[in-house]
Amino acid sequence: MSILIKPIITEKATGDSELNNRYYFVVNNKANKIEIKDAVEAAYGVSVEKVRTINVRPNRKTRFTKSGMITGKTKAYKKALVQVAEGETIDLYSNL
Repeated sequence: MSILIKPIITEKATGDSELNNRYYFVVNNKANKIEIKDAVEAAYGVSVEKVRTINVRPNRKTRFTKSGMITGKTKAYKKALVQVAEGETIDLYSNL
């Protein structure tokens, strides 16, 4: 079971990482905060101070077509906000 799925690289997440040493990750839905902390420390070699998690609900989407209305939804996922120690950084762009 892989805990860390992918980092979230958005304008808000990049600004938060530069100002507050806080990084955003999409994680496994069954992972808890202790497992997320251990996975980030093992993968990136930093010391994690705090982990906050958010369960993001699926967005419902509706499309109107000739044959009627088509409904669908996006997948639900879990997002983790990881606060690393002062002076340490995670290089998310090294594997691209």
